[in-house]
Amino acid sequence: MSGSEAEPSGGLGSPFDVTHAAAVVVDESGVVERWSPGAEELLGYRAEEMVGRPLAEVLDDGSALPTALSDGRRDGEGRGGLVAVRHRDGRLMDLAFRACPLWGTVEKPSWLVVVTEVAGLRAWEREQAVFRGLFTQSPIGMAVVDPDLRYLLINPALERMDSVPAREHMGHRLGEVVPGLDADVLQREARRVLETGEPRQTHETIGPVRADPSFPRHNRVRSGSSYRLEDASGEVLGLCHTVLDVTSHYRARQRLALVNEASGSIGTTLDLDRTAQELAEVLVPRVADFVSVDLLDAVVRMQELRPGPVSATEPLRRVAHRSLQEDLPEAVVEPGEPTSYPEGWAPIECLVSGRPVLRAVVDLSARWIAQDPVREARMRELGMHSAMAVPLRARGITMGVATVVRWKNPDPFDEDDLLLVEELGARAAVCIDNARRFAHEHNAALTLQRSLLPRDLPEQSAVEAAYRYLPADMQAGVGGDWFDVIPLSGARVAMVVGDVVGHGLHAAATMGRLRTAVHTLADLDLPPDELLAHLDDLVVRLSEEVEEAESPHSGDVIGATCLYAVYDPISRRATFARAGHPSPAIAHLEAPVELPDIPAGPPLGLGGLPFESAEMELPEGSVVAFFTDGLIEAADRDVDVGFERLFFALAHPDRPLEEISDTMVRTLLPDRPRDDVAFLVVRTRALGSDDVISWDLPADPAVVADARHRTGRQLAAWGLDDSVFTTELIVSELVTNAVRYGAGPIRLRLIRDRSLICEVSDCSNTSPHLQRARGMDEGGRGLFLVAQCAARWGTRYTPEGKTIWAEQPLTRAPWAARGR
Repeated sequence: MSGSEAEPSGGLGSPFDVTHAAAVVVDESGVVERWSPGAEELLGYRAEEMVGRPLAEVLDDGSALPTALSDGRRDGEGRGGLVAVRHRDGRLMDLAFRACPLWGTVEKPSWLVVVTEVAGLRAWEREQAVFRGLFTQSPIGMAVVDPDLRYLLINPALERMDSVPAREHMGHRLGEVVPGLDADVLQREARRVLETGEPRQTHETIGPVRADPSFPRHNRVRSGSSYRLEDASGEVLGLCHTVLDVTSHYRARQRLALVNEASGSIGTTLDLDRTAQELAEVLVPRVADFVSVDLLDAVVRMQELRPGPVSATEPLRRVAHRSLQEDLPEAVVEPGEPTSYPEGWAPIECLVSGRPVLRAVVDLSARWIAQDPVREARMRELGMHSAMAVPLRARGITMGVATVVRWKNPDPFDEDDLLLVEELGARAAVCIDNARRFAHEHNAALTLQRSLLPRDLPEQSAVEAAYRYLPADMQAGVGGDWFDVIPLSGARVAMVVGDVVGHGLHAAATMGRLRTAVHTLADLDLPPDELLAHLDDLVVRLSEEVEEAESPHSGDVIGATCLYAVYDPISRRATFARAGHPSPAIAHLEAPVELPDIPAGPPLGLGGLPFESAEMELPEGSVVAFFTDGLIEAADRDVDVGFERLFFALAHPDRPLEEISDTMVRTLLPDRPRDDVAFLVVRTRALGSDDVISWDLPADPAVVADARHRTGRQLAAWGLDDSVFTTELIVSELVTNAVRYGAGPIRLRLIRDRSLICEVSDCSNTSPHLQRARGMDEGGRGLFLVAQCAARWGTRYTPEGKTIWAEQPLTRAPWAARGR
């Protein structure tokens, strides 16, 4: 048997509690005088079996206990240790004992011996160690209060949290000692715990803790909980209130919430200035008192940037700033103005190094501050005490710097604040770079599109025209809307408006190819439905080319809508055909605005589907509005409302076309349209009978001389004597070709317009060819002579045959005298 000293312990719950433990009373010689029921239960021996017997008979080794009793008899003090005891069933048990003298008489002292199992003792000792450690060593603050909520015990952790010694708590109620705590709330919650017995947890935010050297300026956030203390009988003894400093966790959640919020509030648009302002709005006031965002001048000007360090002399431009105060007392430059910083200032160090700079405490007496007297004066006036600068970097390129300062908030910036601002700055930098890249592409696409659209409409007499092109906002990107007015033979004019699917450079480039194709097909004088069929084939081929090339746009759908019309001022009739495009609106001088019933062909790019045309009369002075769908869908995407507003804008077709166009823009479009808008407004004109003359001629070679004679006589009547010789030559050759190679009847028509137009029609579809005759050939020079004498010439086909035409410039313009 071996024994060792153990710390004396006792009390409710102790394994040596005599009310529950195995207790034995022995005399000075070790004979059992009393044997408790606990001893019977622990060792298996009944009291009648053990009283009067030496205790050593149940001990495995009788040395430890007798020695302890002998030592205690000499000094009169209790003893404790370990002992091995044989159970009544024969098994050996390791027990711990405590023995104290019971002095009946000095000559015959007795001993009270309490024993318990070693395993139970060790578990109890561990629990006691946990309780002592929790109260004395744990970082959790603990206070025990009585039922009247007055402090009884305060652990060291709570002393440190409160910065108030434990002795100053005593006599006060819960929450009354520490300034900043809402004692009424704490006491109300504590009384509820005392009444119900249900533990409660609360969170309080307090101001700066007094005399706290660790956190001299920070506000602290503490989490408190309370639970009721009861004795074994259930009587309420008081309440235990625990406090945990959760400031770091609280700030971490705040930062996480701010980062999460920033993901939705930074970069809401593709506008560079707005993105920078959104970064400033996120940081003020929750992180800083003032924020400035300065970008490289090259970024603002949409110039190309190179990876690598930024020179200290690189020009900067202020794009955004924000302050706690509306009058912006910290700002020394306005947004849009250039700015610079002397060497040593945080923004310059940040840009040159590419790393964030933290100056938790700004020394206003530093030499580098004196290099900028204006900013130094502001800093001293406001008491700026802490600053940071973070680079705005994305994809390896530094685009600017964000500077944050504090002067009203007393807390200095720390490393956590720097990480937060750096994270938000990185998010903003990506958005700024996206905005920069998009703006660059948008400007390039807009430049390309404007270069492809007509700068000025060509001169012609068939219609008076006005137009508008309004690109979408930067969020949507440049679209592929286009329009055109194309002079045709016979004083006619073609009008076209179209819309390419999608936005961006790809749409603008596709629009340019389609517009060029329309010009080429229009020169062939194809009917509108045939022209759209050829244009449809072109769009199908473009789609196939993109798919085969596996370009970045291979996933894009190439398609377009188009409306094509041809107007003849002589017959005052127009032919329309459309491919998935809205019908034009026609305003008559003496009738309501109408949408003509034009067959709705399929959009371009589907392939294999037919197109149909519709012909109608347009009296002189009618106003026709061609437009893309962005015009009528701009009114909250309600097409019916869009058409109502369009009809209102066209209600007075006698007004100037520019005034009508302005009304359409003002009535139908918002300030920032979501889609491109292009529209063309034309007012029809008519050529009178005195400007056109025609003759039906037989298919007889002898008619050539008669045709020359009639032509000369008509030109003399028009006062065009200077053009008689050339025109007679052209008429002679064209009529000769019609007689020789065509089929009758033959018609000769002269048109006096901006140019003099000669037309010879026959019933043959044979196409004439320009060729160079050899020296001994008797013929083959007719069209060559026509080409040399005319400014333009060509052939167009009609349902009855073909018409060969030639135009000559006039030395004077008779139409000008008629007010055209």
